[in-house]
Amino acid sequence: MKQAVLPIVLPPVQESAARVPTEPSQARVLGPVRNQAEMMVRDLDSLVPEEHPVRAIWAFLEGLDLSAFYAPIKAVVDRPGRPASDPQVLLALWVYATVDGVGSARRLARLCHEHDVYRWLCGSVPVDYHLLSDFRVVHQGALDKLLTEIVATMMVQDLVKVNRVAQDGVRVRTSAGASSFRRRDRLGQCLEEAEAQVKRLAQEREHPDPGGSQRERAARKRAAEERAERIREALRQLPEVEAAKEQQRRTKSKADRKKITEARVSTTDADARVMKVAGGGYRPAYNVQLATDVESRAIVGVAVVNEGTDSAQGPPMEAQVAQRTGVHPSEYLMDGAYAEREAITTLAERQVMVYSPVRLLRTTNSRRNSSPRKDDTPAVAEWRKRMETDEAKGIYKLRAATAEWTNAQVRSHGLFPFTVRGLDKALSVVLLVAIAHNLLRWLATLA
Repeated sequence: MKQAVLPIVLPPVQESAARVPTEPSQARVLGPVRNQAEMMVRDLDSLVPEEHPVRAIWAFLEGLDLSAFYAPIKAVVDRPGRPASDPQVLLALWVYATVDGVGSARRLARLCHEHDVYRWLCGSVPVDYHLLSDFRVVHQGALDKLLTEIVATMMVQDLVKVNRVAQDGVRVRTSAGASSFRRRDRLGQCLEEAEAQVKRLAQEREHPDPGGSQRERAARKRAAEERAERIREALRQLPEVEAAKEQQRRTKSKADRKKITEARVSTTDADARVMKVAGGGYRPAYNVQLATDVESRAIVGVAVVNEGTDSAQGPPMEAQVAQRTGVHPSEYLMDGAYAEREAITTLAERQVMVYSPVRLLRTTNSRRNSSPRKDDTPAVAEWRKRMETDEAKGIYKLRAATAEWTNAQVRSHGLFPFTVRGLDKALSVVLLVAIAHNLLRWLATLA
């Protein structure tokens, strides 16, 4: 007998009441417990993978002669004195930081305490931003020698051949502001004010303020003395700027002479000059010159000048490349800004074949650019004819693919803008950038 199936009666659906938001004090969550003791056993070497680039950089530096960095150390074996931080560690920190785009000594010092890769490089060696900053600018000669040794090592390995070299300049902003530039009369007033400040602080040392510490008083006095010295340096360089302005007035038309302003020099960085920078406009900057081997794209020459034009930078850079590598390049690629007839003649005398575009004629279109002028030297006349050929034009196209690429690379390494003041310190920074760039090129060939 079948049993009757009773229908299932569902309770009526009731509308749920609106949910009341939970108060923070009523919510159950897992909060941080920072006073809990933990047992963590690990070594620095295990924090960095074996294939990490920093290990290759350290290994490469171990194979180089770094004796120039150790020479100034006064603490020696069997003599009293506090041990110095290993220069190889400081150099490796700056090289890897440059590769990583870090150009600030303060930021690098923080990374040495917070980032495992930088902590691995330190290996418990004590560092601070003062030590890092001084190391970068003091060892300019050692950095220059190191760059030469790296280029020589790459030449021995047949990575750099220096058959064809491209040169270009990049304007890099300085730490000087546009408002820091002063005319002669204003510089004199600033110097009087700075010297008065130094004198006033010297008098305060005899009757010190009980509310201030001796360290603070010494810092104020040092800052005032440094400002006075910077203003004196600006006054020393002012005649050079005035002479350059006068030269511009002699070469410009009457209408353009009115646009030339009075000579001014920065009170924070006397070496800085106002020049046209990338993207248009005029800013305080340095002109960084780089020579790059076309085949390997390794930097074989560096220079920092405060001239806004590149017209006279070709022969000095080529001479540096020859001194650094031991050979003159067979072919030298430069843009039209370097194509001065004196430079072409000088390079031709060194048996260097120049590939640079001939400037367009402004006076008449009846004569081709390849036609020699009456005052051309044989080398310049030959250069004019050479640049009319398709072969020369094809070779010159390699300049942009090499030099412009190098400019982009050094910018990514933290070269823009400069955080140091003065041509001498800026050159130390550029040398370090060139060393890091070449190490990357060396690692790329091994990959």
